[in-house]
Amino acid sequence: MKVYFIGAGPGDPDLMTIKGMKTLLKCPVVLYAGSLIPREVIASVEDSAEAIHNTAEMNLDETTAVIEKAFLEGKDVARLQCGDPSLYGAIGEQIRRIENLGIDYDVIPGVSAVAASAALLRKELTLSGVSQTVIMTRYEGKTPFPERERLPALAQSGATLAIHLGVTKIHKIVEELIPHYGADCPVAVCYRSSWPDQDYVTGTLSDIVQKVREKKFTLTSLILVGQVLDTEDFNDSYLYDKNQPNLFRKKQRSP
Repeated sequence: MKVYFIGAGPGDPDLMTIKGMKTLLKCPVVLYAGSLIPREVIASVEDSAEAIHNTAEMNLDETTAVIEKAFLEGKDVARLQCGDPSLYGAIGEQIRRIENLGIDYDVIPGVSAVAASAALLRKELTLSGVSQTVIMTRYEGKTPFPERERLPALAQSGATLAIHLGVTKIHKIVEELIPHYGADCPVAVCYRSSWPDQDYVTGTLSDIVQKVREKKFTLTSLILVGQVLDTEDFNDSYLYDKNQPNLFRKKQRSP
């Protein structure tokens, strides 16, 4: 028996990996976060799985009990996590529990909300000469933050920011970022990227708060901040530069 932590992707069922779907299909017990994962993602096992549990309605003790029961019955468990399990998936405490129970497990990665949002915007988040770093973080709420990871400290880097779980505090986020990025810095707020009702709004730090309020975005929104979102002033990368040889391509000679 094994527990499989499966990255279900950002919402679109087609964005779950082939490995994730194959694993889901073979597990008789399924747990999924119904508040974050559309039911369509598990449509393929609705009739075949012996038990499907919506963990949005459960606490950690209850989900662990389901897994332990499956373990005692010799049944594999598919534990679906939205996006990629390694990013705000809360799998750390789940793994700690099942390790203490002697239960084996695997983790299958998934497409993150950051990747889905960049695709929605049709943007590259790392442009040569503009930004080569993406910082994925969240706005401080109930989860305590070390001082070095609070937003003003991260903003000193000038890197592209991907801020999860912060749209309801966007006015505070803007206040903390303007001293480092400037009021004219481009911002995009992506709502439920890859879901059927996906939407987004773009602007700058000076006007994004009002635009978000007009859209009435609340939960399941990702905030992206950085010059990469609205610039044509970037360099071609060296990746395909004919004058930059690499292990696979020789430098072209001048005629």
